Amino acid sequence: MNKFIICLLAFTLLSLPSQSQKVSLPDSIYSGKQGGLHVQGVVVDKANAYVYFSFTDRLVKTDLSGKLIGSVTGFVGHLGDLAITDDGKIYGSLEYKNDAIGKGIHKELGVKTSNEDGFYIAIFDGSRIVRPDMNAEKEDVLRTVYIREAVTDYAAKVKDGHEERPHRFACSGIDGVAFAPAMGSSQGTRKFLYVAYGVYGDTARTDNDHQVILKYDVSDWDRYAQKLSQDSLHHSGPEKPLEKYFVKTGSTRYGIQNLAYDPSTGNLFAAVYRGAKAHFPNYDLFVIDGKKKPTEGYITSDNKRVKVKTLSLLEAGPKDPATGIRGWNFKWGATGLCPLGDGSFYISHNSKDKDGQQQCTLYKYKWTGDNQRPFILMK
Repeated sequence: MNKFIICLLAFTLLSLPSQSQKVSLPDSIYSGKQGGLHVQGVVVDKANAYVYFSFTDRLVKTDLSGKLIGSVTGFVGHLGDLAITDDGKIYGSLEYKNDAIGKGIHKELGVKTSNEDGFYIAIFDGSRIVRPDMNAEKEDVLRTVYIREAVTDYAAKVKDGHEERPHRFACSGIDGVAFAPAMGSSQGTRKFLYVAYGVYGDTARTDNDHQVILKYDVSDWDRYAQKLSQDSLHHSGPEKPLEKYFVKTGSTRYGIQNLAYDPSTGNLFAAVYRGAKAHFPNYDLFVIDGKKKPTEGYITSDNKRVKVKTLSLLEAGPKDPATGIRGWNFKWGATGLCPLGDGSFYISHNSKDKDGQQQCTLYKYKWTGDNQRPFILMK
């Protein structure tokens, strides 16, 4: 009898799912209809089998079948791209500003324009998101950290030829976020948070042809993180990033929308809204070579030649003969680009239904790097 019980217990334990077992990821995941503001970023928590969608004024949590688990609402700013830490915390870019984007969001939400510009990283505890419409300010589901460097560049005025223009480096705020090792290091080292600027695509400017990416060590960010108060924006955050990098891509519309680290290649993927300057190739997708160390270079800002640290685009994909810039034409990715670690990605296909409701379906793609078809749909 004792042997029977022991065998039964052993069989039961072996039958239970373990943390080490791989989660089966479906070929597609539908977000459901989510109001009037479009999806900005997505991330998958493979360890716990959840998906998080940023829909500008809300964070939506579903299971892998698309069933709604919970949401965080009440944002009157712009919640953008998402990234996830190894311990399951969800990081997202969060902007409060009074430019065309900010005013458009306020109009859609029917709220007053905010009096202060502020850029933050919102840090969500996904385990606390357990029901729909949890309030971003009143419930204990997130903390925010102030990104002072971006606010300073956004507020600055610079010379561009004979014109004075707002926003150093054409900074429109922050959007793309990703966790990745130090550029040029081995893939096994600790990860840092990379935060990409939004960059205005003004075709009359000559100082907006680089992407700007800040690097942070978030291991001590508990000392900065504060609850969100949208009526009284706090300024608690690091004085400076560890590094500030520049990547020449040509102009884009609002910079890197989705920044994503792919462990299988060791590279950073950057999806953008294509720019409009005729002398650039205006690709939709760029890949930053994670194996190459940053190098010293020069850019022009405020009519001055400025020494900066630059990152390299991957030597792959179509190459523009006039500028030497490499990238890809690919329709999707700017509203959600999530590497799964094995060379496959979830990529957002966003749409609006006839009633004006925004929605998103994630489709699983395989990265090929091919000039014409950089991603192929998996079935």
